[in-house]
Amino acid sequence: MTTQIPVAEELFTWPSDSPQLIGTRYPDSGVTTFPQSTSCPKTAAQNGERVLLPRVGKLWSWTIQGFLPKSPPYAGKETPKTFKPYGVGYIQLADEVIVESRLTTAEASELKIGMDMELVIIPFTTDDDGNDIVTFAFAPVKK
Repeated sequence: MTTQIPVAEELFTWPSDSPQLIGTRYPDSGVTTFPQSTSCPKTAAQNGERVLLPRVGKLWSWTIQGFLPKSPPYAGKETPKTFKPYGVGYIQLADEVIVESRLTTAEASELKIGMDMELVIIPFTTDDDGNDIVTFAFAPVKK
């Protein structure tokens, strides 16, 4: 059995049947950040608290990534021949924060601004030991 390893530590809860993104909330300003941060982007306060973000949000904006991202910082193993376009969107999680994320679909007909989206964990790549590296994405909520 292969091991699933998060693409980065403390990005989302894993392993979990109901994973959540991990952010930072600054009580004085009411600002929530994702990913976690060490200081408030509004006030520079350093009294942030680790918070688990909602699993469901609204699609705020989206596009289709139609070309292989540059490396670095992109760490995937795709090549121009194996690359498949994917959706990228901004998901508003309650009033707290807007998160940039990969989407589970690249079909424009399946995406609509304002639609409900749910956090899922998907395969990203494999490491040199054959472990699956997983990342987060948002999928349209099935109604």
